[in-house]
Amino acid sequence: MTLVAGVDSSTQSTKIVICDAADGRIVRSAAAPHPEGTEVDPAAWWAALRSAASGGLLDGVAALAVAGQQHGMVVLDDAGRTVRPALLWNDVRSADDADDLVAELGAERWATATGSVPTASFTVTKLRWLARQEPANAARARSVLLPHDWLTWRLAGGGPAGGGPGDPDGGRPDVSRTTDRGDASGTGYWSPATGGYLPDLVETALGHPVELPRVAGPREVVGEAARLAPPGTLLAPGTGDNMAAALGICPSPGDVVVSVGTSGTIFATTEHPTHDPDGLVAGFADATGRFLPLVCTLNAARVLTTVADLLGVSPAGFDALALAASPGAGGLTLLPFLDGERTPNLPRARGLLAGLTRGNLSRENLARAAVEGVLCGLAVGVDALRRHGVEVRRALLVGGGARSRAIRAVAPAVLGLPVALPDPGTEWVARGAARQAAWALSGAAEPPDWPVSADLVAAEPDPLARAAFLEVLDGALPLLRR
Repeated sequence: MTLVAGVDSSTQSTKIVICDAADGRIVRSAAAPHPEGTEVDPAAWWAALRSAASGGLLDGVAALAVAGQQHGMVVLDDAGRTVRPALLWNDVRSADDADDLVAELGAERWATATGSVPTASFTVTKLRWLARQEPANAARARSVLLPHDWLTWRLAGGGPAGGGPGDPDGGRPDVSRTTDRGDASGTGYWSPATGGYLPDLVETALGHPVELPRVAGPREVVGEAARLAPPGTLLAPGTGDNMAAALGICPSPGDVVVSVGTSGTIFATTEHPTHDPDGLVAGFADATGRFLPLVCTLNAARVLTTVADLLGVSPAGFDALALAASPGAGGLTLLPFLDGERTPNLPRARGLLAGLTRGNLSRENLARAAVEGVLCGLAVGVDALRRHGVEVRRALLVGGGARSRAIRAVAPAVLGLPVALPDPGTEWVARGAARQAAWALSGAAEPPDWPVSADLVAAEPDPLARAAFLEVLDGALPLLRR
């Protein structure tokens, strides 16, 4: 049996799966947590990777790939040291900078050039924030990487000579740095349509040019592991977490992936690039040479856990409450913008509970409103993909939130689609990274065929909850934009 490894370095943890390269069967796995916060010293990711890989987890592995959270800004100086903690995708302090960049160049130009209109999540806006708020750190910046780029570089032996605080592994600053087209497409300075960087946009944001990682081909071997994995272990390019999830789930034409994780994401694989000057759909590239139009919400599974904590119940108890309420939650509507929001672009917004009466304010209705609020936000994303020509026949429901019995039961009606439920226990991002590693190892024209089984759930569409959500959202926009 030939083994490959896939790493998912996400917002909350590092997960590693070891798979059979022939069919994707997971033979072992491990995980380690990340610290909380929207800015993190990248050394914490390296420590988590070391911890998860300990005990011989990677023994016998022939190839490895890293998938990482998109958009994170890792800035290095000329010695390969991190200039400051990385700003993560869910750090919205660059909201004003995003507005300024869009105003300076125009939404249409951004969408045409990069496939997306930048929001506070995008790397390019974080670079402008760095230049505005920390000019001394901006002046030290010589290279900008994404989280998965930095980890792949470290695995290949890269790093500052002598290591640093909390990071005992030294390295060689001159080890070549690479990324892939999928993760590069979320920076705001790379074009999915042309396949090239747009260095003028980096200079517009940061004020001076920097070195950017080479964009490797989808199945390219970018080096060999010098740390953690056995000598000779091949390194695949890696990719962004959403691109890796698409590789892991293997969607068919007409499938839209709906992921309920820390964020909510809705995406599909297409043959042609998209660009949306309204900014709802990000026109990303995927990890295979195709494209991945995507809509992202900042608020998803953590809305459910937060409301469950408020109600003092376990996840199972929360599901029971939500399913005991009638559709529409008795007229309660939750706009679940607890951490601001990316789609719609309301980074300063806060959540809003509307429709309260003495008759409908119950634990059951509040739980149901949380479930419907999260799903309505995702349904808006499905509609946006349709408007941009994406074929939508069924939804593949994944992510940690897909383990919720209430989410699984309510999703078909709110999304208005048959919903397929791939194994909710599978770490799809890590599996996708492993599939990329197997692809690089094989050198074949297309990724290996790894089967995915899924139960299908259908229900009559229920447009009432979505209509109420949109009505409340429309009426509340002036308040939410303050």
